[in-house]
Amino acid sequence: MESRLLSRGARRAVALLFGATPLPALAATSPGEYGPVWALPFAALLLSIALAPLLLPGVWHRHHGKIALAWAAAMLLPHALAFGASPTLHLALHSLLDEYLPFVLLLAALYTVSGGIALRGNLRGSAAHNTALLALGALAASAMGTTGAAMLLVRPLIHANDRRRRSAHVMVFFIFIVANAGGALTPLGDPPLFLGFLRGVDFFWTLRHLAAPTALLCAMLLALFYALDSWFWRQPDQFKAADPTPDGPLQLLGRWNLLWLLAVVGIVLLSGSWRPPGGVELFGVTLRWAALVRDAALLAVLLASLATTPREARRLNHFHWGPMLEVAKLFLGIFLTIIPVIEMLRAGTAGAFAPLVRLTSDAHGAPIAAAYFWLTGALSSVLDNAPTYLVFFNLAGGEPARLMQEASVLGAISAGAVYLGAMTYVGNAPNLMVKAIAEHRGIDMPSFFGYLGWSLVVLLPCLLLVQALFF
Repeated sequence: MESRLLSRGARRAVALLFGATPLPALAATSPGEYGPVWALPFAALLLSIALAPLLLPGVWHRHHGKIALAWAAAMLLPHALAFGASPTLHLALHSLLDEYLPFVLLLAALYTVSGGIALRGNLRGSAAHNTALLALGALAASAMGTTGAAMLLVRPLIHANDRRRRSAHVMVFFIFIVANAGGALTPLGDPPLFLGFLRGVDFFWTLRHLAAPTALLCAMLLALFYALDSWFWRQPDQFKAADPTPDGPLQLLGRWNLLWLLAVVGIVLLSGSWRPPGGVELFGVTLRWAALVRDAALLAVLLASLATTPREARRLNHFHWGPMLEVAKLFLGIFLTIIPVIEMLRAGTAGAFAPLVRLTSDAHGAPIAAAYFWLTGALSSVLDNAPTYLVFFNLAGGEPARLMQEASVLGAISAGAVYLGAMTYVGNAPNLMVKAIAEHRGIDMPSFFGYLGWSLVVLLPCLLLVQALFF
């Protein structure tokens, strides 16, 4: 009896601290029950992702997984005390099995397949050739993901320009276009869009509604890049005395991975259209047959890519599992800590985020697309665009059928999450990966605030025009 009283007292104390009423079962949990303090572990994890690599790079590199797990525990343990262990376990398993697992499997499949496609040889890094490679990357980003396209083309682009003394601007525009804006057309392009697809957004919806703004944004950036790169090309001190990698014919290695890439696209398309009834219940969570078949097929493609790719291709790409493992660890923490945030947003004006809800609507309650674009984008630029997309997706109602009809709102959320992920190095995972590879190859990349200066001068005016015309 005494232990039960202590347990009940502890639950009440935690509930009072976090602004929630202790509930005995999951069915009684209401989004309005959560106070704003429940969002602190999620916010702290995202701030850790944004700032720790800059302020404590050594600690972050060695312990990022432990840090993510600590913030997840900072949400789950008080939640178990306030609401009970069984409801907390159910919420965590639902998030991990139904959302996190397919998300990471798709990323892993794309990362493995793209890491097996290598280009041997070299191009002359003229303004025309560089612009063509950036345009190719923009097209590839929506087919194989911004991470896949960036990892496939960053090394050939560096090789093409390794005789030039100043090529940091090439990498900056590469991040703008290939690692971000080009991935806005399909759920394969960028993680936030795949999360939308998992929530029920049609696979081709973004292609139909974001083709025009994406084409305009990429065209403006490519034109600006061509003008700037042509000016650099004409400078008398632009070139080194000798070319470290003389021009030569290009050779594609790992051709089997082109087939595996098509297989990934087909698997994702099939999972969105084939929805057989029923599924398998695991720890109280029902896993749909379509999801199970999709995840198993993606795992099979990953293994097939590993088996059919020549070692030389992965050696040329410097392929290793470190970046993928880091992403998996961080998103494990994100998917757990975001649970109460999503529930609060679902509560709308009755929840803890009521002021934010009111900011996205006018006096008559109609949604303001421009507000969704800039709010989603502002958070995506300094945090992570995938959970940011989920936050505003749910803030807009979280009903995919209705949101797909309200094209301006869902389009603004999708475009804001993808486009403005390029504003800083921490806005999207490929940004830091491209920076690290470029610096390893001897390119003097801008600092965090130096890159932000490029974004404010070059990217922001383009985004203002895109928003004014489309959102």
